[in-house]
Amino acid sequence: MPTATGLPFDDIRALFERLTQPDLEARGRAALRNANLLKPTGSLGELEDIALFLAGWQGVEKPQITRPIVALFAGNHGVHAQGISRWPMEITQTMVDMFMQGGAAINQLCALHGLGLKVFDLALDMPVNDFTEEPAMDEKGCAATIAFGMEAIAGGVDLVCLGEMGIGNTTAASAIYAALYGGDVEDWVGDGAGADDDQRARKVAAITKGLALHAPSLNDPLEILRCFGGREIAAMVGTIISARAERVPVVIDGFVVSSAAAVLHKIDPALLDHCLFAHVSAEQAHQKALDAMGQKALLNLGMRLGEGTGAALAAMLVKSAASTHSGMATFADIGLPEVTSLPAEQES
Repeated sequence: MPTATGLPFDDIRALFERLTQPDLEARGRAALRNANLLKPTGSLGELEDIALFLAGWQGVEKPQITRPIVALFAGNHGVHAQGISRWPMEITQTMVDMFMQGGAAINQLCALHGLGLKVFDLALDMPVNDFTEEPAMDEKGCAATIAFGMEAIAGGVDLVCLGEMGIGNTTAASAIYAALYGGDVEDWVGDGAGADDDQRARKVAAITKGLALHAPSLNDPLEILRCFGGREIAAMVGTIISARAERVPVVIDGFVVSSAAAVLHKIDPALLDHCLFAHVSAEQAHQKALDAMGQKALLNLGMRLGEGTGAALAAMLVKSAASTHSGMATFADIGLPEVTSLPAEQES
């Protein structure tokens, strides 16, 4: 893809040429083990698919999830000035403080399901620019924020669940989807954090104005991110990239996190091969976005909180898939004949 404005994005694009691939031989061994577990073939449904997915990315026959985290990124948005939210921008900082104190929904889920929590405050006192007036970020700043997000998995993790917080970021996400996929702006706009009819209309107006202003940049997904995204969205793009380099599976949360994934999907759908999508958000356009990316979510619970809450719940399923696959006994363990080979289509 051609570079729109210069070197910083060139460095990001160069990473796409060096990304790791799953270990298909390990996945094949896991598929053979799955065929020999003490259960009817296919009886654990999608848990079996997840186990094989994990085996491929971990490069082992018996995958394990022992160091999972939720990486939660918080950012503020200049487009808030357009009256697109019922909440003051200061609520972002209030919620970050609550994450640190352990009083938010995501804290309860992390504690219950054995997930670490890393919270990243992305310059909340300096919102990105109002995209109705100018690009949300310059290229250098956007690339630097992507690079910052790449550090989220430092220290060694084996599953990363992405979450976000930012008043106004559903508007930014809607703008990204509209720029990536086209169609009527109204179809990409929902309630966010409880918007009323007037606020939804302001969202539509702001996105429509932004699309017209940034029209020359709409053929480049990274430029779309720069023009409309917040720092939290850019950082999550970086985390997805670095997780791929380290062969760490990623669980994508809801509407806003999926917009970060959509930027990469538009560049190359294969960039999301190591990702699972946690849930279908109640935000009206999320299913439309999932369909555009050819993705199926694991859960549909009518949630739209953000914070990584849907991803944390999905992580429970991922951990369950690894545990059942790796811990169950096999036919050989009880003296029954083993399956020694699989049809080629089942190995992959």
